[in-house]
Amino acid sequence: MEKRFNSPPEAAAAIADASRRVLTQPLANTVVLSLLAGFYIAFGAELATVVTHDAAAHVGHGIARLLGGSVFSLGLMLVVICGAELFTGNSLLAKAALQREIPWSKLLENWGVVLLGNFVGSLLFAWLMVQSRLCDAPGISEHAISIAAGKTALPFDVALIRGIFCNWLVCLAVFMAAAARDITGKILACYVPIMAFVASGFEHSIANMYFIPTGLLLAQQTGNTPPGLTWETFFISNLLPVTIGNIIGGVVFVAGAYWFTHLRGQK
Repeated sequence: MEKRFNSPPEAAAAIADASRRVLTQPLANTVVLSLLAGFYIAFGAELATVVTHDAAAHVGHGIARLLGGSVFSLGLMLVVICGAELFTGNSLLAKAALQREIPWSKLLENWGVVLLGNFVGSLLFAWLMVQSRLCDAPGISEHAISIAAGKTALPFDVALIRGIFCNWLVCLAVFMAAAARDITGKILACYVPIMAFVASGFEHSIANMYFIPTGLLLAQQTGNTPPGLTWETFFISNLLPVTIGNIIGGVVFVAGAYWFTHLRGQK
């Protein structure tokens, strides 16, 4: 009987093998795929904003967060199944660096290009959403601004810890998707951990590249900017600690842990 999924050692090895693409993939391909990942995560974030803007009043805050996480998972499904370069998921490339299959310099180069591409894609999507006037529907603009203000108000250490938890789950989702051998399995692998991190309130750097600029642009458009919601607080109070936390969560608790248990010492 044919196996329907890869074992954890097989999934770890498959991810390490796939990581070697950073040695040969043209820079233009990496740039385009990183832009696409920014768009894909923004699709999920935009959908979560729309779905949750009035859900709590009808089903309660807990179920509203569950619904938001459920639809947000669309973003990682598109990244994994359609193919794109997502900075948080690329934390798993550290397995190949630890295995000495790719140099750390190439890993850092990939992270830099992908992070910038994700940012540009997310920012462009945020601008397009504001220009579309879809956020003018009752309650949506206010909700988007509230999300952005709440994220920039987080203390540095709180944002960092939430970033660790977030990418721990995101990289586990990618790991499980690598273990799945069919589309249904990959969809379920993406759905459950992503739903969990969003419903829990963890912080995802690439999602925040959509959430916070959207709130900033809408606040500027409406003339209703909450105290503390600025581009400076976006970069310094949220994006910096969350990105650091995402790296720790993905590299230490997933890539490093599974390299140590399944790949260490192997050629």
